[in-house]
Amino acid sequence: MTPPAPDLRRVIGLAGGTALIVGITIGSGIFRTPPTIAGLVPNGLVIMGLWTAVGLISVCGALAVAELSTMLPRAGGVYVFLREAYGDAAAFVFGWLYVLVTTPTAIAALATVFAEFLLNLLGVAAGARAVQMIAIAAILTLTGANVLGARVGAAVSEATTLVKVAALAAIILGALLLGDGSVANVTAGGVVQGGGLARAVAAVIWTYDGWIAVSMIAGEVVAPERLMKRIIIVGMLVIVTLYVGANLAYLYVMPVGVMAQQQEAIARTVMTAIAGSVGGAVIMVAIMTSVFGALNGNLLAKPRVAYAMARDGLMFSFLGNPHRRWATPWAALLVQGVVAIVMVLVLRDFDTLTTYFVVVEWAALLFAVGAVFVLRRTMAEAARPFRTPGYPWLPLVFVLGTVVGVSAIVWGEIGVGNFSPLYGLGIAAAGFPVHHLWKRLQRSR
Repeated sequence: MTPPAPDLRRVIGLAGGTALIVGITIGSGIFRTPPTIAGLVPNGLVIMGLWTAVGLISVCGALAVAELSTMLPRAGGVYVFLREAYGDAAAFVFGWLYVLVTTPTAIAALATVFAEFLLNLLGVAAGARAVQMIAIAAILTLTGANVLGARVGAAVSEATTLVKVAALAAIILGALLLGDGSVANVTAGGVVQGGGLARAVAAVIWTYDGWIAVSMIAGEVVAPERLMKRIIIVGMLVIVTLYVGANLAYLYVMPVGVMAQQQEAIARTVMTAIAGSVGGAVIMVAIMTSVFGALNGNLLAKPRVAYAMARDGLMFSFLGNPHRRWATPWAALLVQGVVAIVMVLVLRDFDTLTTYFVVVEWAALLFAVGAVFVLRRTMAEAARPFRTPGYPWLPLVFVLGTVVGVSAIVWGEIGVGNFSPLYGLGIAAAGFPVHHLWKRLQRSR
């Protein structure tokens, strides 16, 4: 008789988990989106208010997720929360979107940005074929590393996260202490239009997106009942501090109008002004490392959704079999890598994709955090090593803030003729009849 496949190993500690949440969230956004936001919202105070508000809303949601992660410390994260709170259909819809559409496309986008930054650093024209080949090589390399073990992937996250945190700290301290700037830049600015504000909200939310993925590796965290809350809380505080500090540094060094005209990574422009061309080149390497780390974090954490779905009979069973030697969800990793490579070959519009991601993923987050309210009632006796402080008000802040933010994004994008948020929601709705067909197929077998 063939022995049963082992489960995933609990090998990720506090440092690895914190590095993962910071590494997944801080990718290309903080280096790429500030000029776009400055063009949409020509007012320094409004820009700082957006980054601070979305950061606080994210922290409120993260505190609720910390309760859920310590209560249900299993691989799959959001998928597990949705299944326990709302049933198989809601969990299936989230999972099939995550596995087949949003995650591979996010990975493809990060790999593409990494390739563009690498070619820019080398002074080589970023031709489409060269970008695709480098992006595919990055996906293959990191997929292989994560098949070899969660400890390997976590080690990559720790190293790259250390670099990106150091880089952002250098930008913040360098700009505020050595930069030839002015506080007046932060308080100056023009009139903000509603449509521009809505699109700026989308860009900020996109940059914060990713912190929820750390819940997906709860099944591999050592003593998750004790560590998950620390990982999530410490990680979110680091992220919000670095994001708000970096934007303060950018605005201190240059007026919002000048920021809006930046064509390359704004961090390179700031460091070049402070430390010359060498400083600009060094920070560009750090930016590439940041994107590479975010790519690795996505590849590490997100296949756990397919793994958990397969174990529950909601996806093909082979995806739920860990590797017998390395105890990793190898099949889910390989499928995710293949689909991401296909996305690299067809990827065209990064900005359109970001609005698609934001609406679909944050709509799922809305229901995930809402699971706190449902499970407080339906699983009232379950052990909760960590309870959301300020309940129910802090989770409500996240729910209300997310509803307002996502509604503003949809309204703003439709106003400029971009219907990608509606396409994403349409694909999500289509998941319900797909789930019905899947259940019928299972019953017929």
